[in-house]
Amino acid sequence: MFEGIQRGLSEALKKLRGRGRLTESNVRDGLREVRRALLEADVNFTVANDFIDRVTERSVGQEVLRTLDPSEQIVGIVYEELVKLMGPVDHSFHFAKDRPTIVMLCGLQGSGKTTTAGKLALTLQERGRKPLLVAADLQRPAAVDQLKVLGEQIKVPVYSETGSTPLDVCRNAVKHAGNHLLDTVILDTAGRLHIAEMPMDELREIDRQVRPDQVYLVADSMTGQDAVNSSKAFNEALELNGVILTKLDGDARGGAALSIKEVTKVPIKWLGIGEKLDRLEEFHPERMAQRIMGQGDLMGLIEKVGRVQQEISQEELAKQQEKLAQGDFTLDDFRKQMEQMKKMGSMKDMMSSIPGMDGVIPEGEDPEQAFRRFQGIIDSMTSEERRNPDLIDMGRRRRIAAGSGTEPHEVKQLINQFDQARGFMRQLAKKSIWDRLKMVTSLGKMGAFDPGSPMLKSKVGTGHRKTAKERAEDRKRKRKQERKRR
Repeated sequence: MFEGIQRGLSEALKKLRGRGRLTESNVRDGLREVRRALLEADVNFTVANDFIDRVTERSVGQEVLRTLDPSEQIVGIVYEELVKLMGPVDHSFHFAKDRPTIVMLCGLQGSGKTTTAGKLALTLQERGRKPLLVAADLQRPAAVDQLKVLGEQIKVPVYSETGSTPLDVCRNAVKHAGNHLLDTVILDTAGRLHIAEMPMDELREIDRQVRPDQVYLVADSMTGQDAVNSSKAFNEALELNGVILTKLDGDARGGAALSIKEVTKVPIKWLGIGEKLDRLEEFHPERMAQRIMGQGDLMGLIEKVGRVQQEISQEELAKQQEKLAQGDFTLDDFRKQMEQMKKMGSMKDMMSSIPGMDGVIPEGEDPEQAFRRFQGIIDSMTSEERRNPDLIDMGRRRRIAAGSGTEPHEVKQLINQFDQARGFMRQLAKKSIWDRLKMVTSLGKMGAFDPGSPMLKSKVGTGHRKTAKERAEDRKRKRKQERKRR
């Protein structure tokens, strides 16, 4: 997500930065490019025009044009206006004190409403609440069964009835929650494929009689302007408290995220990323604006790392730290690290969270596929080779390549990258979390993670190919250095 708008904004702002001196004329020309980037990202036409008008009004003032670096000032103005466009957002969840809190989810069919109900229940459960999921979608086949399966996975009770109306199911569920000391009721209501087919009268009746404390629209970010239009229609019918935007890990262009708040005046409160039930995140306009401007989202990345580390035992973490500190880091450990990184979400999304790294993935290149290739190569090695990669000569490389469906040069590339990662991680092991992030950020900006970067090349051609004896001596020297480190 946001790749198109990032590229468009980057090109537009690059033109402004390239000017020796900014005038009102070339500022307007540059912002015209920004407007084109917004429209290509499927941002609402009126929203894009109003946004550019506000940025232009602030940018062409004498105060900006007379500063030492006016282009940086304009970049700052674009960032501030992006934050205003999507915010502010109140992340607090207001719970009733003397009765169960009722949360109503609505949205079009296919927006991920039922899955989002499970994600929200899990999020509230982790905050100490006792949620009840309510299967009030009696129109879609298997919607009730899907919610029951989700409830079993996260150990949250599901209320359902047969032969009742959605209104009766919701009313009876609230009574059931009160009788069983459940403090939060999440209503999964019915949806249709198109806004014109939505049973708005049924939803209004549930809203009027059950009186939910919060009404959230679940909107599919991949539908672009349709998500904005449906948000407007639902808000007019129900007075929404917020929007949960789903499928942000897909190929959405970002227009919905930038348009919904401005068109409906309803904030985006949550983001659904991926199918896993722990992939529900609070929406932060500042972080989203940073990502759109190509500055990454370090705080979001820190939170993801924290979640994954909670799943790893303290004993395992201590063992990993000790191995890194001593330099006793093997390809088996390297593979485990890759598995842990995959738990944090898509690799492309993770890399876009680190400043300077979003652009290093060539267009069309799939980092997930590269990781699978690496894992296949490691799995094709013997346990001795994984412990000591220096043993791997040309003959072994050919065997490993044949076993993993790769080429010998790819095996060699992985070993070289492992050697560099091992040295890099030894340095990281001795640093604090903030120093680690600074180090990764600076390397990303220098191109260390670019597959074609000279920083990844472990040797420079000298015109002399080493003999077998020289290579054996090199391996022997490396092993001696490893033993000294231990």
